[in-house]
Amino acid sequence: MKKFWLIPVMAFMTYTAAGSAMAQAQAPDVLVKQTVNEVMAAAKSDPNIQKGDLNSITRLVEQKILPHADFTKTTQLATGPAWRQATPQQREQLTVQFKSLLLRTYAGAIAQIRDQQVDYKPFRGQPSDTDAVVYTSVINNGQPIELDYRLYKTQTGEWKLYDLNVLGAWLIQTYKTQFNEKINQSGIDGLIKFLTERNQQLAGGK
Repeated sequence: MKKFWLIPVMAFMTYTAAGSAMAQAQAPDVLVKQTVNEVMAAAKSDPNIQKGDLNSITRLVEQKILPHADFTKTTQLATGPAWRQATPQQREQLTVQFKSLLLRTYAGAIAQIRDQQVDYKPFRGQPSDTDAVVYTSVINNGQPIELDYRLYKTQTGEWKLYDLNVLGAWLIQTYKTQFNEKINQSGIDGLIKFLTERNQQLAGGK
């Protein structure tokens, strides 16, 4: 995967968490603006995160991201039509392995959070919207990188992140192509096996 994916997924990992009540009361752009600084500050201040310690990064993700990111929806959309034929156990395994893959693949990007700046574009969403995109760019070493967040509103009014766009490439669509190839070759179980083996390789430093 190209190197520029480090910055967008770093931003993916830095999104969220001011609590459910705040999430319900705030527009998506306001929520993103308020919380990114908090999470980036946490990453900058933790020497273990800066060293790339996976346990520390995992704790950060669990505390700041999981409550407000819908990995199941992300996995479902990346899997495509085959998701409907998958058993509940297969769906759970896919979600767990895909979430682990994203975390392990981009742990290094989280460790590199230093002085990056985020430029927020004017938000044009409406109060009645149930799906929204927050357009931003990350300034890294003086170079702007296009970065957009896609969120949806739950029935309780909470906004959840489920997709990310960088330089015109959406995260779900990128993985959907890869997932479809694996599913066509060896079915859902083949995809689960592929993700599991890839996570084992990353855990071993490969």
